[in-house]
Formats: sequence, C-alpha cells, structure tokens
Amino acid sequence: MNTQTISPASTQQAIHPNKVLWEKGDFTKLAATMRDSGANLIHQLGIKPGMEVLDLGCGDGTTAIPAAQLGANVLGVDIAANLVEAGNKRVKEEGLKNCTFREGDAADLKGIENDRFDVLVTVFGAMFASRPLDVAKEMVRVTKPGGKIVMGNWIPNDPTLVAQILKISSAYTPAPPAGFVSPMLWGIENEVIERFAQAGIPKERISFQKDTFTFRAPFSSAQFLDTFKTYYGPMMNAFEAAKQNGKELELENELKALFKRCNESKDENATLIPATLLRVTAIK
Repeated sequence: MNTQTISPASTQQAIHPNKVLWEKGDFTKLAATMRDSGANLIHQLGIKPGMEVLDLGCGDGTTAIPAAQLGANVLGVDIAANLVEAGNKRVKEEGLKNCTFREGDAADLKGIENDRFDVLVTVFGAMFASRPLDVAKEMVRVTKPGGKIVMGNWIPNDPTLVAQILKISSAYTPAPPAGFVSPMLWGIENEVIERFAQAGIPKERISFQKDTFTFRAPFSSAQFLDTFKTYYGPMMNAFEAAKQNGKELELENELKALFKRCNESKDENATLIPATLLRVTAIK
C-alpha cells in the first residue's frame, strides 16, 4: 500500500492524531498478554489454507499470525509504524512467508484493490480509526462478495477492564476536538447496523455476540497497571493531563481499584482479567 511520506521537517500537526497516539507507547507489551485469546478467535472463523485475510489495525499480529499459521495469505495493516515493524519481526521469527504488515489508515485503504479478501478481521483496531463511515465503506470495499467482516469492539459502559479504562481515562483528559466521534460507538449494535447500511450491507447480514478477551500476565494486577501506564497511549495521555491538573494520585487510585477488582487470578502475583467485547460479523 502506498502511504504518505512525512518529512522530518513536517510539523506535528501534519501527522495523523491516531498515528501519534498509537506510536506513543508500545502496544506490543499489552498484546503479549492477549495471544491466547487472539488465536482462539481466529480458530472460530473458518479460515482455511489459501484464503485471503486482511487484519485491520493488526498491531504486532495477535490475530494476523494465527490466521497465517492456518495457511491463509494475510496482510496486516496498522497506522503505527512501530507496531508494523514489530509485526514483521514476529513474522520473520515465526518463519512465515504468507504474512506481511504495512502501514495504512483504516479510513483510506490506499493501494488495496476492491473485492480482495475472503475474511477481514479487526480486533480493537478499526474501531479507533477516525471517520467511521469511511472505515465501514473501506472494509466493505476490499472484502469479496460473500466474504466476512469480523470486528471485535469494546462496549461503552461495560463493567469489564478496557471499557472502564477508557471511561476513566477520558474523565481526566481534555475534551476532544469538535467533530470527534467516540470509538466506543462501534460497541453499540444500532450504530454498527447504521454504518454498515451506509456501506451497502443490510442488517439481515449482520450478527452480534458478546465475546471475551482475557489478559494473562505472570505478575500482579498492580504491575499490569504499570504496564498500561507505561505503554498504552490513551492511559499515558490521561496521566499526563492528570499530572498537570494535580489529579495524578486520584487517577492512580481509581485505576488500581479497577485492576484489583477485575483480576480473577487466585495468585496475587499473577493477572487473569477477562474483558467483554462485542463481536460483529457482517457478510458482504
């Protein structure tokens, strides 16, 4: 895919804000705790050798690599250059010849032809892209007739971990710019139906189910919170804003309580946190 080259002299304003957000930290540190869930989801999608699969907002390959291991030809697209680099490194380490990662924007999939993919997967990826109607249209455009689009989206006000992280973090950060559309709207069924309808897929070909991604880590929930603070862009922004407003300790305590409440591990030195998502399946 062709991507716009930004010269070093370009201003920060010229860079896509989502690119800035997801390159700010290192999501691979969090993705490493979700590998099993990513593989489990992929194994439910009926992916077979030779299929063409697009992983949109692929990160470093939590779902792309399991799809390639099933024999599909996989393209991963992510807006963050550091995650694309990490994904291609993992592909090389796994010895996979049928998987590659490249930079791109889910709202404008330049260089990807129409009707190419049998399956398009996007787990906590495309939901964060700007211009959601364009995202829906692009996902439909690049999927083959009869092909399947599968989204995993966090659900607004859900009591489990990530929805609550995003809710809490947003309370400590400045108001978004005019025209901002919350990514959490992708977790509302009627909103998803409307967006895909505008992209040409009727509601009869869209289905929903609640699903779970589980975070597993060999350290305490307090250490897991430290991982989020250090590497997860939205939380990093929240702590920076809270510090400026003298509310850093308040935010810290709120999140510590959340992580402790959500941790289901019986070992205080381990983390096991299930988080609920909305799985969307749309058939073109």
